Amino acid sequence: MRRHHILLPLAALLATLPLLLHGCSCGHDFGFHLQSWLDAAQQLRHGTLYPHWAWTAAYNAGEPRFIFYPPLSWMLGALLTILFPISATPAIYTWIAFTAAGFAMHHLARQYTSPNAALLAAALYMANPYMLFNAFERTAYAELLAAAWIPLLLLAVLRKRPTVQGIAIPVALLWLTNAPAAVMGCYMLALLAVVRLVAAFRASRPQLFPLLLTMSTGTVLGLALPAFYLVPAAYERRYVQIAMAIIPNMRFEDNFLFGHTADTPHNVVLHTISLLAVVLLLLTLGTVAFLLFQTQKDRSQQEPARPGTPAPYLALLTVVIAFLLVPISTPLWRYLPDLAFLQFPWRLLTILSAVLVFAIALLLPRGDSSRKPMLIAAPVCVLVLSLLGITLYRQACEATGLPSATAALFSTHHGVPPTDEYTPNEADNDILRSNDPGYWLTSNPAGFAPGTIPNPAATDPNFSGELPVEQTVSAQAPRHLVLNLAQPETLVLNLRDFPDWRLTRNGTELPAHLQRDDGLLAIALPSGLSTLDIAWRYTLDQKLGIAISACALVLLGLTFLRSRKIKD
Repeated sequence: MRRHHILLPLAALLATLPLLLHGCSCGHDFGFHLQSWLDAAQQLRHGTLYPHWAWTAAYNAGEPRFIFYPPLSWMLGALLTILFPISATPAIYTWIAFTAAGFAMHHLARQYTSPNAALLAAALYMANPYMLFNAFERTAYAELLAAAWIPLLLLAVLRKRPTVQGIAIPVALLWLTNAPAAVMGCYMLALLAVVRLVAAFRASRPQLFPLLLTMSTGTVLGLALPAFYLVPAAYERRYVQIAMAIIPNMRFEDNFLFGHTADTPHNVVLHTISLLAVVLLLLTLGTVAFLLFQTQKDRSQQEPARPGTPAPYLALLTVVIAFLLVPISTPLWRYLPDLAFLQFPWRLLTILSAVLVFAIALLLPRGDSSRKPMLIAAPVCVLVLSLLGITLYRQACEATGLPSATAALFSTHHGVPPTDEYTPNEADNDILRSNDPGYWLTSNPAGFAPGTIPNPAATDPNFSGELPVEQTVSAQAPRHLVLNLAQPETLVLNLRDFPDWRLTRNGTELPAHLQRDDGLLAIALPSGLSTLDIAWRYTLDQKLGIAISACALVLLGLTFLRSRKIKD
């Protein structure tokens, strides 16, 4: 076992130390991720290996969250929730993300510099300020884990001879982890690939076609591997209010550096991240400029250059990111496909952080004399940066927001609010009541369950507070129900209507459901005996996605076999 296999997990433990000593940080997305982990863990325990429906969302009426949210982060969180106490799960997840990021940067830097410099670069990357901002202030756990795949993608596109599998694997991992990070990664890949192709065209035209074939094949294979997630997410987005993800305050035009919105707390966060972005930009510009100067100096003195001389590509990425962080770049954000769904331009700091650390690694001395200073600097930098990060970014937890309290509420039939962008079309979250029973019968298809409390948002459009916990006790709809009715009735289930649900009455599928403003599933039943069954069905798009992923996995295996034969 090589030393970095031991040192990097230990360095990640140092970065996680503030969470172990002071408890978790309840950042902006903490509750969303924790609830997803608990929901997915419960379904895993009951044998659902790949959940699609988040049952506790929308006050136990559910939502198709797991169709649209990439699975790697919430599946990892669910497994940790099963294996460890819930209070320790956020810290363990963070440690895994830091460790993965460290190994990825080490793998990138090791191709260009010494083992000691690569080790220090890995330590700097896992504890870089934006990584800590995501871990402590935003608790954007999916984006945090996705940062681990950016160095792998950089290596894949920058290496002298790119490989199909080298490109495909990080592209697939990005899409399986975090959609905004995947969009950023694919645009980074496209930009650097075009530059490399232009350079190949000018230098050696015979190399152009093999390079183009490798880049394009790797990208297509990288998109095909996660097709089991991507195809349903792309096709079924027509069934949900996905545009709610880019409402005011969440739009790119509201989140350029030092922007200002009508939301005061959001402005505080935007100011914090803007200051961080300026610092990272200045550091990166200075480091890359010095790297370009050093590369040119090495060439003029005929000294051995770093393999592949990546400095120009790092400079290009830095300039492009700086441009995209300011309002002048608005046309690009508006017209490039899916770029607007990044919501926050400063998410590009994930890539900028990788560029900065990689550039630093390229400047570090490569001689044996620097071994001891670098080995000492690595843990010191991690510890200092993590302590500074927890001081600047830690978010206090309310008693009801602690993991133990969230798990306790989860186990006692408390539902949670819906997620706007995963709400089915025609469903109004402002009307949905929070204490519905699992089902009820009514003569009025639009009627609410007796004894339930109206949603304050239904009468007060300015209501934005949280409902009292005691009002969120509701029941999930039964999956099997037998009713013997004396007269025709409307059955309303506390289950959001969605095309993937298959309802049968006495063995015959019910094709039509009644429309309700709150989006709950309503069925007109005749008098007499009705045996009702509700089941999730795998639709054609889901089956197609699984088939494409299976074929892509076989092709990936063949590329590995082929590369091994070439080496032999």
